Amino acid sequence: RATPTRVIQHPSASETINYDVKAFGSSLPVKVMEALKKADANDQLSVQVDESGWAWLVHKERLIIWKIGQSPVAKLSLCKELQLPPSDFQWSSSLAAISCLSSSGEAPSLQSLAIMVATSEGSVRYWPNLAHEGSYTETSTDFGGSLCSFLTAVKGGSFILSSSRGQLVRLIPDSSGKIHQHALPQGQGMFSGIGRKVSSLLGILSPGHDAVISSVLWDKERSSFYMLTSSNLNKWEIDDSSERYILSWDINRILKEHITDAIWGSESNYEDIKGGVNVQYMDLQQNRDGLVILAAAWHPGDHPCLVYYTLITVEDKGYQMSDDVVVEVTQYNPSFQSEEEVLCCLVVPDYFSHAAYLYKEDEVFACSTGTGRISLPQEKIIFGIQGDSILGAGSCTGLPIFFTKKSGLITILSRENISVLPEDLEDSLSSSVAGPRSESPAFDTTSRLEIVAQEDKTKLLKAAFLQYCRKEIVNAQSMVVELFPSNTDLDSDAELDRAVTQISVDLMDDYPASDPRWAESVPEEAAGFSNTSLILLHQLEDKTKAHSFFIEFLQQVGIFERLGSFPVRGMQMATRLLLCEHAEKLAAAIVLKNHHSRLPDLVNAAILIALNKRECDVPPSLTPADVFFREVSQIDSIFECLLEEEEQILKDMPIESVEWAQIVVNVNNIIKDMLQAACQYRQSRAASYKTGELPEREPEYIPWTASSSLRAAIMHQHGIILKMVYPQVDSNLRSIVAEQLVALLDCFLDGYVSQLKSVDRPADQERYSNLEMEYVQKRSELLSPLLSLGQYQMAAALAEKYCDFDILVQMCEQTDNQARLQRYMSQFADQNFSDFLFRWYLEKGKRGKLLSQPIAQHGQLASFLQAHEHLSWLHEINSQDLQKAHRTLQTLANTETRYFAKKKTLLGLSKLAALASDFSEDILQEKIEEISEQERFLLHQETLPEQLLAEKQLNLNDMPVLSASQLIDMYICDENRRANEYDFKKALDLLEYIDEEEEVDVNDLKLKILCKALQRDGWSSSDGKDDPIEASKDSIFVKILQKLLKEGVRLSEYLPEVKDLLQANELGNLKYNAYFEFVLKANYELYVQGQ
Repeated sequence: RATPTRVIQHPSASETINYDVKAFGSSLPVKVMEALKKADANDQLSVQVDESGWAWLVHKERLIIWKIGQSPVAKLSLCKELQLPPSDFQWSSSLAAISCLSSSGEAPSLQSLAIMVATSEGSVRYWPNLAHEGSYTETSTDFGGSLCSFLTAVKGGSFILSSSRGQLVRLIPDSSGKIHQHALPQGQGMFSGIGRKVSSLLGILSPGHDAVISSVLWDKERSSFYMLTSSNLNKWEIDDSSERYILSWDINRILKEHITDAIWGSESNYEDIKGGVNVQYMDLQQNRDGLVILAAAWHPGDHPCLVYYTLITVEDKGYQMSDDVVVEVTQYNPSFQSEEEVLCCLVVPDYFSHAAYLYKEDEVFACSTGTGRISLPQEKIIFGIQGDSILGAGSCTGLPIFFTKKSGLITILSRENISVLPEDLEDSLSSSVAGPRSESPAFDTTSRLEIVAQEDKTKLLKAAFLQYCRKEIVNAQSMVVELFPSNTDLDSDAELDRAVTQISVDLMDDYPASDPRWAESVPEEAAGFSNTSLILLHQLEDKTKAHSFFIEFLQQVGIFERLGSFPVRGMQMATRLLLCEHAEKLAAAIVLKNHHSRLPDLVNAAILIALNKRECDVPPSLTPADVFFREVSQIDSIFECLLEEEEQILKDMPIESVEWAQIVVNVNNIIKDMLQAACQYRQSRAASYKTGELPEREPEYIPWTASSSLRAAIMHQHGIILKMVYPQVDSNLRSIVAEQLVALLDCFLDGYVSQLKSVDRPADQERYSNLEMEYVQKRSELLSPLLSLGQYQMAAALAEKYCDFDILVQMCEQTDNQARLQRYMSQFADQNFSDFLFRWYLEKGKRGKLLSQPIAQHGQLASFLQAHEHLSWLHEINSQDLQKAHRTLQTLANTETRYFAKKKTLLGLSKLAALASDFSEDILQEKIEEISEQERFLLHQETLPEQLLAEKQLNLNDMPVLSASQLIDMYICDENRRANEYDFKKALDLLEYIDEEEEVDVNDLKLKILCKALQRDGWSSSDGKDDPIEASKDSIFVKILQKLLKEGVRLSEYLPEVKDLLQANELGNLKYNAYFEFVLKANYELYVQGQ
């Protein structure tokens, strides 16, 4: 942010001691100059300066808006004049507001700017695009006699219009420009109704008492809208199209006493004064410390009666205001003239600084909010001497901007740019970077830079940081550009990571050199940051503040985006996340320090163990805590030391003593609070540590709160709590340690989630899978014991957060809570909880539960059972979908090969389902025929001879389904000793079931069957029968022929040629038996040729 340099020469402002009054940006647009020139002395002019870099002037019924900026070159094109709606009252710049619709990367232009204006009576005009000033839409609001006071741009291009009596209406333009309006919700009892006509139209409520609106404030970061009235501070949370009323803070009751006490508290007659003090609340702004309220207080009984202007800072805690209120009574205390004269406005230009400017029409009073450790000089700057006057104010690029009638836009700057760092941190930082070669940190020895060693680069980056803290932003920027040019190679980027990490560690581990007790203990090569506070807590807070400025510096000068990675704990970590880790450790250190105050014995004992492990000496002038808390980077070493101390006390103390369990509660609290502070910082500040474009592959991220030693510590504590303490203590202590355990496990599992997210990308799939397996196993190990102890609420809280479905299902089963299971099915629908539950039932053999799901789950159950057809038919019958059940059963039967009995049953069930379904007669007939055909085939297996099955050690109930060729082999095998013509005929019948896929030649198989049949008889001529027909009439072969004839089979086509039969190898010795050949040919002649 460049500092404006044109000091105003003519004596517009009074002589100033500590501040310069300078022109801001380029000269005013011609239209603005003309309007100022034309205005009569009595004309009311008002100006608003918006922090987005636009200003507007309202003169009579005209509004002129133009772009402002620090560049001395005017952008003439960015100025427009607009016609305001007619009004019987004065027009005001506070009833105009702009909404910038461009995305953050684009330069603001007229096209991206929408503007809305209102009159005191409530006529509203809206230009959706400032480039087309002729195109606008209109509407009106009716506040029932109250006049409009403020128009504020809020979320999503919408606006809030406030009346003088605190009624609020939200105006939301749609894409066509039409404006929709509704009243903001109000607190119960805070407002009562007004005119019927109005309340029925809009539902607007107004204060029941005489509250008068003083100021409104829109906090973009938190999407919060505040309204300050003469008695309350009210807050709403604003969404894109709706609002929630959050709180009403009674400032009269709460602040009046604070203010009165700060001004008159030391007076002897304070009790008498107290009742007669008047307080007026006039303006509302904010900075990083909270909301800043400007109030004026006077006591009419004082002589002289002075008006004391006071700045009150209070932090908004979300749903309540903090109890800590900082009251800064400024040195601005003019004589009381009249209540009108008391009115004053406030500018707090920079969110990160404590500077504040109070202004009236003819003077500005520069001061600070009193929340910083260094106060800025207080000074009154008078503009009224030469007849000049202030028409409006605001801030831009962190500077206070005032619009004066004679000089246009001006800014007020402190002559000495006071650094934002604490004073002697600033001093020692300066001394650490002032090298012998350079008087000033600003340098131009480019050639020298090429050979600057890494240590010097760190020192020079530190110098640039120092410049930044002094608001010498241009110098800081140019130093950084020279040190680390953006077009360089990877080596210099590695140097950048090293320098940035080094400075961050130096800030974190700074020696408090200004603390006299440390004077002899600061090493010569100490990094050169020092710290003012004798109190450890303040030292840690100062380090935190300095570290946050350092992050801000890296972002502002453009090097944060370029950070890569740096080695830590034996592996690479993204530097941006390492910087965040340092800030997290500072947050954890502050928590530990607070516990140190409450539990000195325990924490000191752990600190001594830690220092002994590090072989760290404690100088006589210091305490172990001084030494330990100085080195914040090692703060995590306290965890295992706390566990060692705990273990020792558990051994030494009798179990029945109060201290025995209390030590575990205390250790839990310390670890839990430290980890939660770190995780909370990480989550709440994640956006601050993100770069615009995250590189494709950042290293795997293991937060320090998830390091192997810390994970081991939590696992250890898990064991101590559940195995040692829990069984011994009463129910009250049990619930305390269980709650603590849940918080510890939350941090443990959260660390895994962060780690998993960092490797959730295609290139790291294998690493992700292995890590996920480890995570799931650890999660189950840690949560299962909670179930066995009956701590269902605690187990549920963690299992729900970390999606441990196994724990959730077990819990619901153990407590028989079906309603909860149904809730989880809805809650985790997108993560397939239902499938998990159904699979769990299957694996545990709980099929009854699986199939008795409520109707609401039938759809999901059906889709799950598609992959489990052996059960889905039961669900289909249950759901009365009998056709589908028939198809499923038929498919199951067709694919069943393992169990013959099961296949037969499935076919039977399939037939029953078809008969019970509503198939049409034709289709049903077809389906029954198809099933009967399969049953006929199965009959061949069912009627295998019992003797054969016994011989083969087979049982129909558990034997597999045999194919046609396997069945043929069974029927004709030698083990089927009692085989007769029926068996061989069955074998021949089975030939029609041979599939083409079986790759079997049916004719070869037929030949084999016939040969096996022929071999069953003797065929010897020794019995003396000369007639071959007579001799063979009882043979199995002839009986088969007779059966075939009876069935009308054409034997000449069915049987092989007699010569082929006689040459078949399967005949064995019969091939060479002349008598057999004679008999066979005779039979062929009789039966085949005689047919």
